[in-house]
Amino acid sequence: MKLFRCVLLLCSLSAFVCPVFAVEIDYINLSKLTHERQNKVKNWVEHGVRSTFVTLGPLNQKRLPVTLKPRYFAFEPVPWASVKRGQNDGIELHFHRYASTQSLLKDWSLYHELAHLYHPLFSYDNFWLSEGLATYLQNIIMLNNGVVDHQEFLMRLKAGLQRGALQTNHITGPLNIVSDNMWSLNAQQRVYWSGTAFFIQAQLALKKHNSPYKTIEALVKKYQSCCKHPTHSAKQFIAHLDKLSQSAIFSTLYSQYIKRTDFPKISNLQLSQLRF
Repeated sequence: MKLFRCVLLLCSLSAFVCPVFAVEIDYINLSKLTHERQNKVKNWVEHGVRSTFVTLGPLNQKRLPVTLKPRYFAFEPVPWASVKRGQNDGIELHFHRYASTQSLLKDWSLYHELAHLYHPLFSYDNFWLSEGLATYLQNIIMLNNGVVDHQEFLMRLKAGLQRGALQTNHITGPLNIVSDNMWSLNAQQRVYWSGTAFFIQAQLALKKHNSPYKTIEALVKKYQSCCKHPTHSAKQFIAHLDKLSQSAIFSTLYSQYIKRTDFPKISNLQLSQLRF
């Protein structure tokens, strides 16, 4: 059973009010939940959509399919989530049906999958790029919307980078090959966090460059509104980010990362310079 709900986002910044953006959320399997839990899930999803729009702008699609997979038993609020590509890209959420509202709002999975909708589907050997972008953006979205504070934001990035570095010690080889075989190698930590390091380094470079867009999220917002195409490859995506930022930051880093065998070194000082 499907249920449609229109979410309006109204934001105000200093002296002006931005337009109202609407997206029609197509809830699939919502009827499997009690009325009380339906409201909880709708509040969770709509909070995630609004928070993502605040950071990345409205999606360039009118409908957002959200497939719900409630579980009776789970060790975390959202044990699994994924993107479902189609005429209207959507997301699938496997979640603990008895999870509290607060635990759902604090979970990163929804913000991560929504961030994926702002870029095309890349080939397996470039999953490090797409997963790194979504991982970086999920943390930015959560910070921008008060889901986490700056201290927790830094803590999450530090912990993730440490996991990526640790896994690189025993899952060796070029990043593109490891990425291509991520599931069979169980190399998610290296793949996701190598890609996150890529965007951390790109963000630090953007701050020093005379670019019209000073943040990754501003670039992704512009790309999604002006240039996104479902057939764009990773290299085409990178080329658009270079063009929009009037730089060679992304192509230069991409050539360094695609076949790298080590884990990037990101210092605590560099992390502290990301936002402030």
